[in-house]
Amino acid sequence: MVRLLTLEDVAHAISVMQVRGAPLIGATAAYGVALGLAESAGIADATDNRRLNHVIATLAATRPTAVNLHWALQRMRRVLQKSTPGTRCAAAWSEARAIAAEDIAANAAIGGHGLPLLKACQRTVQSDRARIEIMTHCNAGRLATVDHGTALSPVYAAHAAGLPVHVWVSETRPRNQGLLTAWELREAGVPHTLIADNAAGLLLMQGKVDLVIVGADRIAANGDTANKVGTYLKALAAQAHGVPFYVAAPLSTIDFACPSGASIPIEERAAEELGAGDIAVANPAFDVTPAALISGIISERGVAMADQLQAWQPT
Repeated sequence: MVRLLTLEDVAHAISVMQVRGAPLIGATAAYGVALGLAESAGIADATDNRRLNHVIATLAATRPTAVNLHWALQRMRRVLQKSTPGTRCAAAWSEARAIAAEDIAANAAIGGHGLPLLKACQRTVQSDRARIEIMTHCNAGRLATVDHGTALSPVYAAHAAGLPVHVWVSETRPRNQGLLTAWELREAGVPHTLIADNAAGLLLMQGKVDLVIVGADRIAANGDTANKVGTYLKALAAQAHGVPFYVAAPLSTIDFACPSGASIPIEERAAEELGAGDIAVANPAFDVTPAALISGIISERGVAMADQLQAWQPT
């Protein structure tokens, strides 16, 4: 466990991925704003916009792709600019707690809306096996959110309902975040099997997967979705073999100001993560899955086709 006590602690934790997962990054950034303002208590600019702008700029520079980060910071700015000097710090803590609580509720609702999809799979699974075979990628569970998870929330809901589920867990190189998913599922008592990223296509070809559910770091207005690199390959293989491919994410992950996946910034991580020494390295952290490959997007509002998200746009 890592305790984050300062603005710099929070910025570092997000940047080096001690905190990861779009919803959790957003909630953590909101608390980072509160910490940053609390640090400046008693300083002349603590209650004007100079300090607020510095805090938000520091946090915004940590990760480019996960839109929840910028969504949370924009929300904190809107609320805090309306607060009076003597109440700004308290308002920051209150709004951060609200963002965290809303994430818990949204992710629980994702589980509820995703559960019928898994029940439908149970009715159509091949007769030679009794369990629902789910594939996921990276970590989109409790460790990537405030609670419940996104892609794993329907899995947890199905397990709690007594459905026989088994999860194929992609390790997600080079960060091996699938190991976090495997740890989560083991703690929850959900049957699972860890696989190398490149084994996914073979399993889909062999008919060993009933559906794929992944999370998202940013969803464009047209439904194109950025997620951990390797997601696009799974979507292509799923389509080739007639396997439904779903994205699970809260509404805060949909960037209605971003027209398509071509406008999503793709984070390039350090070469050292690949352990390649002095070899030339490309290390994109994310790829983009086109909306046409996505069977549906599961949010707290329900399930929608990827190209029909405008109905969820806030008015």
